[in-house]
Amino acid sequence: MITLYGIKACDTMKKARTWLDEHGVDYQFHDYKTQGIDAERLHAWCAEHGWEVILNRKGTTFRKLDDADKENIDTDKAVALMQANPSMIKRPVLDIGSQRLVGFKPEWYASAFESNA
Repeated sequence: MITLYGIKACDTMKKARTWLDEHGVDYQFHDYKTQGIDAERLHAWCAEHGWEVILNRKGTTFRKLDDADKENIDTDKAVALMQANPSMIKRPVLDIGSQRLVGFKPEWYASAFESNA
């Protein structure tokens, strides 16, 4: 089963959902703002892509953190921050089984579904 992870109100999420709908992709939506996200999954995403990709440091939520929370980040600290503040998880994360796509670019999605067809 394909799962799209993110937050419902995010504009980039809306673009990803529209792309999937227009291309007839059957998927589940997991809103980690309302459903939460487990540390094991975040650790797996960080192992696959690096915490630097998964943790959204450009967003308002991260920028509002105390300086101490922004320093000396490693995977464990990044996972703890993302669990406490799901808005800090880069979005969307599209889990197609064989890989996870982080962020949205139409060409990434097209390529992923061509190779999995």
